[in-house]
Amino acid sequence: MMTMTAAQPKSFVRIVGASLVGTTIEWYDFFLYASAAALVFNKLFFPDSDPLTGTLLSFLTFAIGFLARPIGGLVFGHYGDKVGRKKLLVVSLLLMGGATFAMGLLPTYAMIGAGAPLLLILLRLVQGFALGGEWGGAVLIVSEHGDDARRGFWASWPQCGAPGGNLLATAVLAVLAAVQTDAAFESWGWRIPFLISGVLVVIGLWIRLTVAESPVFLAAAERAGGREHAPAVEVFRTSRRQVLITIGARMAENVSYYVLTAFILVYVTTGLGLTRGLGLTAVLVGSAVHFVSIPLWGALSDRLGRRPVYLFGAIAMAGWAFAFFALLDSRSTPVIIAAATVGLVLHGAMYGPQAAFFSEQYPTRVRYTGLSIGGQLSSIAAGAVAPLIAVALFQEYDSTIPVSLYVVAMCAITTAAVFLAEETAGTSLHDEPAPATR
Repeated sequence: MMTMTAAQPKSFVRIVGASLVGTTIEWYDFFLYASAAALVFNKLFFPDSDPLTGTLLSFLTFAIGFLARPIGGLVFGHYGDKVGRKKLLVVSLLLMGGATFAMGLLPTYAMIGAGAPLLLILLRLVQGFALGGEWGGAVLIVSEHGDDARRGFWASWPQCGAPGGNLLATAVLAVLAAVQTDAAFESWGWRIPFLISGVLVVIGLWIRLTVAESPVFLAAAERAGGREHAPAVEVFRTSRRQVLITIGARMAENVSYYVLTAFILVYVTTGLGLTRGLGLTAVLVGSAVHFVSIPLWGALSDRLGRRPVYLFGAIAMAGWAFAFFALLDSRSTPVIIAAATVGLVLHGAMYGPQAAFFSEQYPTRVRYTGLSIGGQLSSIAAGAVAPLIAVALFQEYDSTIPVSLYVVAMCAITTAAVFLAEETAGTSLHDEPAPATR
């Protein structure tokens, strides 16, 4: 049974690094689509609509990808709990990278008509399927290798892949926006970030193949002695409460993130009439600070507990939902950057402890499945529709107050879910079943 000891720090750090690199690449692919949906896909694939309606249709294709995430979570979780975490992480990386690279080769509506958005939707579904299996495996491979006392800190590093991927995607788009005219970007420049994904996948695959299988999974498999089990059936039979807690706890985290990083691009350009580059810069700076803050919140959850840190993030985000738009309305570049940055730091209070908190909810036999199903079902109810609902509310009421109230409602759901959960900091993942089921 391997745990992190003084003799094994380099091996464990390599595992953390491999997980971080892999999730960064996968989130780069996923968030690149979100940024492109906000900036150019409305013109390239839905050119006959007015700007806001085209953006709504573009975000609808963004949301469709989320529909495949629970399916990916179910399939990857099932096999991840049966054959191991590592193999499934390699498959998810190949699927995501291949779909994103293919997007860079897609013909537009002007070239082939209605077939263009259909091909876009198909590739988006592949992306969603892959990401649905990626997240659970990436956080588990670290959680199940690390020690119990510092799991919040170490398991938070794969979470950094989200801002890391967003940072990378936004940085590439920002560079292109700086060196290209809008016409050049809309003509061919938008393809470059998608094609870069092919190179990133090769790098990520090479790194990911070097990691060892989870020792917690290997120990559980040895105890099972080859007996067959159906993780998807078992998780709903024994861990329904944990699945519901996972779904509820992700609502505010998901919705607030997409409002802070995707809807901001729509509001800054369409609502305030400011440049695309300003919105991208705000997300870029905010993502950099977000990346640093996530492990700090994870480490704090090791000292104070998962629930207090998570609850602080949800409650603080409810208040920031109104301050955020008030600061954007100032039209001041430093203030807009600060609004996005503070919002993402508060988001980190939920996102940092999340990997360890959710991992500790489930027994090993169904941990990948439970974590993936709970996490990805919430992505449909929250992340999939967040940009779509935000744009629709803004279009209908010509005000950001309904958008803020939407975020507050999600924060209330998350607060209730986390309050009802049991504290799990310091729990051994070798325990069967997990503490929350006792």
